[in-house]
Amino acid sequence: MKSDIEIARSIELKRIKHVADETGIPREGIENYGRYIAKVDGNLIDENRVKQSNLILVTAITPTKAGIGKTTVSIGLALGLKKLGKKAIVALREPSLGPCFGMKGGAAGGGYAQVLPMEKINLHFTGDFHAITSAHNMISALLDNYLYHQQENGFGLKEILWRRVLDVNDRSLRYIVTGLGPKSNGLTQESGFDITPASEIMAILCLAKDEADLRRRIENILLGITLDDKPFTVKDLGVAGAITVLLKDALHPNLVQTTEGGAAFVHGGPFANIAHGCNSVLATKLAMTFGEYVITEAGFGADLGAEKFYDIKCRKAGLQPKLTVIVATAQGLKMHGGVKADALKEPDTEALKRGFGNIDKHIRNLQSFGQTVVVAFNRYASDTDEEVELVRLHCEKELGVGFAINNAFAEGGAGAVDLAQLVVDSIGKIPSAPLRYAYNDEDTVEEKIEKVATNIYKASMVTYSTTARKMLKKIHQLGVAHFPICIAKTQYSFSTDPKMYGVADDMEFHVRDMVINRGAEMLVVIAGDILRMPGLPKEPQALHIDIQNGQIEGLS
Repeated sequence: MKSDIEIARSIELKRIKHVADETGIPREGIENYGRYIAKVDGNLIDENRVKQSNLILVTAITPTKAGIGKTTVSIGLALGLKKLGKKAIVALREPSLGPCFGMKGGAAGGGYAQVLPMEKINLHFTGDFHAITSAHNMISALLDNYLYHQQENGFGLKEILWRRVLDVNDRSLRYIVTGLGPKSNGLTQESGFDITPASEIMAILCLAKDEADLRRRIENILLGITLDDKPFTVKDLGVAGAITVLLKDALHPNLVQTTEGGAAFVHGGPFANIAHGCNSVLATKLAMTFGEYVITEAGFGADLGAEKFYDIKCRKAGLQPKLTVIVATAQGLKMHGGVKADALKEPDTEALKRGFGNIDKHIRNLQSFGQTVVVAFNRYASDTDEEVELVRLHCEKELGVGFAINNAFAEGGAGAVDLAQLVVDSIGKIPSAPLRYAYNDEDTVEEKIEKVATNIYKASMVTYSTTARKMLKKIHQLGVAHFPICIAKTQYSFSTDPKMYGVADDMEFHVRDMVINRGAEMLVVIAGDILRMPGLPKEPQALHIDIQNGQIEGLS
């Protein structure tokens, strides 16, 4: 089979204005970024049409390092629904350069279920990530400048809470010292970098409902604590207008197309292990304005992405998904059944059975939110018929949930028709229940963490470091305890230990630190050893990315 990039190049793309026309998006509402990409005006959102659309979330079991294929399933489902004559639009996140040049090599789907043009989407795209990085670091520069010039007036911050960001995996920048050298270089102080998908500006862009809301949230960003124990914000710095200007174009969702010419919105890119893991509210609502069925995904496993999709994005945006699709693979289940990475392609029905505990726990969690759940089985060439049938029987007979095989990677929309039909039938037969949340707004921060840790992750206890305890006290003092929580932890386990596969029973959930995202209006809870600036692997994908005869190679 051809590589992803070869398949992408083999497809004759439609002009983006024609994609917009076919979708019903008026031309005056789009701004072309070349022939095949456009920005769409968020003012086109029609809340009445949003309420009538069928929103579908795609999530997954706990992933392997090779992934599970959520994006491919999300795009494939949109293609399959289109084959059934439904008006379906997929709404995804933008890829980050960090994992693109690190482990993944790309994140625009795969095979014959991609969003195009894949090279541009995987690289600089419309510059949204660069705008977010620039806006974030502009605040850093302006804050340092303010502190430098105001020190003679006796002003200072006893605690600076704002770090810098970069969309590159660079472990050397996690902790740094700035202002070294002569006094004209600024104040000498400790700082550090997170990756751009973890930036509060990224979260703000993805949660803002319009430009006015974007500015309001930027004004509320907490930068530090003054010498007299007062919060110091971007509004106090007086630069919210300038930062909004930098983000003005990035706020508009991006319209592209699928491998079969359907509309796709790709906008925003927070990671789900260190941020809230969902594409922008504006892109989702635009898709729901113009689509009968809208498919979106949330990053990594359901314990991370799906929980945050419900508890943060849906809670704040008033969204009500009709159904959730959980993606599983035989290799992923066997990994959770104790098989080592180099043996996952070998037939092993007993390990597969042992791995059922992982998907079972995820499905129970999803159902606890009031969701109807169906399973999409991503089939690989190494999977045996016996293994596939074993998973089918377990899902349908023992769990009582719908099951369909997804072959969109190899067959495009035709390979996802069964999944699409299952989704349509499930939505039609079972009235969607009101969305339930894992915790209430009025719960204390400790109660929110405990409810997610014990009910979703199956922890037996929650412990806090001294640093986390101090941040809890600060959260209560600042009056932001009503914010939803965004837990940052490893994506490879229910626990904080990336090697604790399957289901993590009777484990301690340790909270190391907390970050107040006062503009994004959420509290980031950092658990275990998770880092908000990833490092590169021993053999980064950058070693395989090149340009030859004018064509990019190595993006997969």
